[in-house]
Amino acid sequence: MSAVNLYSEAEQLEKKLNGASLDTRLALQPSVTKVIERMRQQGVHVPSRLRRLDAALCEDAMEARFDNLPV
Repeated sequence: MSAVNLYSEAEQLEKKLNGASLDTRLALQPSVTKVIERMRQQGVHVPSRLRRLDAALCEDAMEARFDNLPV
C-alpha cells in the first residue's frame, strides 16, 4: 500500500472518530493502530496527531476493560 493510500485511510478513520461515541471509538481503535503500524513498517512519517489519537484510543480501550471488572 502506498503512502498516499495509508494517509487516506488514516484520514477516513479520523473523520469517523470525530465526535463518535465511545463504542465507535473502541470499535475503530484496532484499525487506527494497524494503519500506524503499516506506516511505520513502510517508513512513512506518522503525523503526531495520529500518534496522539492512537494513544487516546488505547487509553479509552484500557479504561473500558477496567470499568467492567468486578470489585
